[in-house]
Amino acid sequence: MIKETVKDAENRMKGAIQSLEEDLAGIRTGRAHPGLVEKLPVEYYGAPTPLMQLASISVPDPRTLLVKPFDPTTLKAIERGIVVSNLGLTPNNDGKTIRLNLPPLTEERRRELVKVVSHRLEEAKVATRNIRRDIIKELREFEKEKLISEDDLKKAEEELQKLTDHIVSEIEMIGQKKEKEIMEV
Repeated sequence: MIKETVKDAENRMKGAIQSLEEDLAGIRTGRAHPGLVEKLPVEYYGAPTPLMQLASISVPDPRTLLVKPFDPTTLKAIERGIVVSNLGLTPNNDGKTIRLNLPPLTEERRRELVKVVSHRLEEAKVATRNIRRDIIKELREFEKEKLISEDDLKKAEEELQKLTDHIVSEIEMIGQKKEKEIMEV
């Protein structure tokens, strides 16, 4: 029972890490990356649709993204979606594809992005700690109902704390890697 509960906590915490990684993929670094625009909402038949469902996104060179719509009629909607996004990119439409040239990041913008990354890291850590709190609450309920002993509860709490520390350190490493990527000129 304890093992299943701790395993559930581990799966949920790993989910928080996966969510963080997906979130950080959308934060711009010095290089072009499809993750920058693939989740961008585009108005398609009245519904916001992620860009990756409407077009293929490639990286022809380090400072350019090439967006090729599956349906040429969506070109204008994709262009509008990019313009209204807060990415600060200007789409160049040639009638069949859209080119996005990424201007070099200024030092000030890099520092702003590092702050955004720090904020997202903190959110992931808080999510991890909330999972730990919920699982400890669950384990204490088990102990109250005499399903586990007090010693088992203590061992499970220690194991859960080790798991939480490991996940938090993993989050820190992901953050350091992303900050290094952003600050790289």
